[in-house]
Amino acid sequence: MHRPETSPRASLYHAYRVHPHFFPQGEPPEVPVVIVGGGPIGMVSALALARHGVRCVVLQAEQQVSEGSRAIVFTRRSQEILQAVGVADAVVAKGLPWTSGNSFYRGQRVFRMESPVSEDDRFAPLINLQQNVLESYLVDAIEREPLVEIRWGNKLVGVTQSEQNAQESGHVTLQIDTPDGEYTQHAQWLVAADGARSTVRTAMGLRFEGASYEGRFVIADIRIDLDLPTERLAYFAPDWNPGNTVLMHREPDGIWRVDYQLPASETSEHALQPETIRERINAQLDMMGLGGKPWELDWCSVYSARALTLPDYVHGRILFAGDAAHLLPIFGVRGANTGFQDAIDLAWKLAAVAKGVAPSALLTSYTHDRVGAAREIIAEAGKSTRFMTPPSHGFRLLRDAVLDLSLDHAFVRPLFHWRTSRAHDYRDSPLNSPSDDNACMSAHMSAGPTVGAPAPNVKLGANDYLYDHFGAAFHLVIFGDAPLSDALCDTLATWRERGVPVTVIAFADKQTTVAGADITLPDPTGHAFERYGAEHGTAYLVRPDHHICARWQTLDAARLTDALAHATARV
Repeated sequence: MHRPETSPRASLYHAYRVHPHFFPQGEPPEVPVVIVGGGPIGMVSALALARHGVRCVVLQAEQQVSEGSRAIVFTRRSQEILQAVGVADAVVAKGLPWTSGNSFYRGQRVFRMESPVSEDDRFAPLINLQQNVLESYLVDAIEREPLVEIRWGNKLVGVTQSEQNAQESGHVTLQIDTPDGEYTQHAQWLVAADGARSTVRTAMGLRFEGASYEGRFVIADIRIDLDLPTERLAYFAPDWNPGNTVLMHREPDGIWRVDYQLPASETSEHALQPETIRERINAQLDMMGLGGKPWELDWCSVYSARALTLPDYVHGRILFAGDAAHLLPIFGVRGANTGFQDAIDLAWKLAAVAKGVAPSALLTSYTHDRVGAAREIIAEAGKSTRFMTPPSHGFRLLRDAVLDLSLDHAFVRPLFHWRTSRAHDYRDSPLNSPSDDNACMSAHMSAGPTVGAPAPNVKLGANDYLYDHFGAAFHLVIFGDAPLSDALCDTLATWRERGVPVTVIAFADKQTTVAGADITLPDPTGHAFERYGAEHGTAYLVRPDHHICARWQTLDAARLTDALAHATARV
């Protein structure tokens, strides 16, 4: 029995709230889904499941949101996912958007990265916001959502599942510790989103594959008044930290995040001593010509770079997401951003299975899609990590040679690129249609987004974008003024009766309403047509997680049926 928390954490900028701990009155009833872990990934998973009508319980061992900035840089794709669960407006209102990153060596800027910006993007490429602030917004959203219950002060101490190899039946049993004692909770499904030290993963004896790196960083949030733009700042091998790397980011409320690499021989305990941190922060400010600026420390921790993943995220009725499923380096802002993509992919699939709309085989595609993405990230992140924190003498020699050459030779400077987190394409997903125009080369579409890619957003007008019209459903996006055929309407009705929601969105150049469409969006300039490489009659089928699973130059009922059957694992 662990003690209840009574005092809010101290912070220079964030008002922490202590939530009452939960203990059931009597034996709690079985719930459809329990999510272990009340961090960003767990809460986004819960809100995403609720969008699909699935009730869930979130177990959070502590009674407050996490301490410190932790994940602070969120990508455009993450903001789209946060929009889907109802917190993007708060994130945008508070966060600091940015587009550029700079790398410095020996007082000279040797590389500048510019993230592309399009008028069709509702969100900035990147935005800075402390994780504890984001978590507070997610808590607010959960408190407004009747299908989600968050149980503070509930720590998982044991988990078993019946019929582990038979997903069609069975349940998961959880033993939960609280300040008032232990209780047992049964669930049909369990989502493990309990972080890098996952209790669920440990209890099941699951092991990661991949590599750990020797590089360790102190992460320090400081309050300081600096007249600098919101850009990523990377300093390589400064005189005060020879051979190592320093990163800096502006955060809201006058906070700056400083990440600096530790010498290999230094202990974490020594690195976190106040006098050690003060000496090194002052040295960094001196190097920047900002010596003497007063500052205060808000929070600090030590981070180690790792590039690891479970080979399978689905184990019977237990599924893994976020850091419980994979550990990815911070370089390229991959941790939470990858976890959000896990959450939105998992939520619609688990909801369909939990509601009996799709067979449990649909969950196999969660492992296929997301483990594939993690392995791509590991390959990319390994390059960045080996540059930021060379793991051997040979890699250090190469990195140092690049640093020296970069002072005078532009051709080596792209090696500083940190390969920002991106939305991954599921080009080989088992849910993609084998009979659409993308697969049939005789009818191949040469323009527009490919199958597996996220559907491109389209600006429709002032504060109006295509993604604003996406809901918790498949979306059939059609182009042109022609009404849907009776056969297509009958097919859509059949799938809806089976419990598979499909929303038809029509881009029309003349008509105000396209017969058979649920939503008609005007496209008098043909901009949406051009963005999708469309002609009159072109159609795209978009999964509930915004990824395209089929596209056609000419759509008929039989091929729509085949695409929906594959997308719901009914074949």
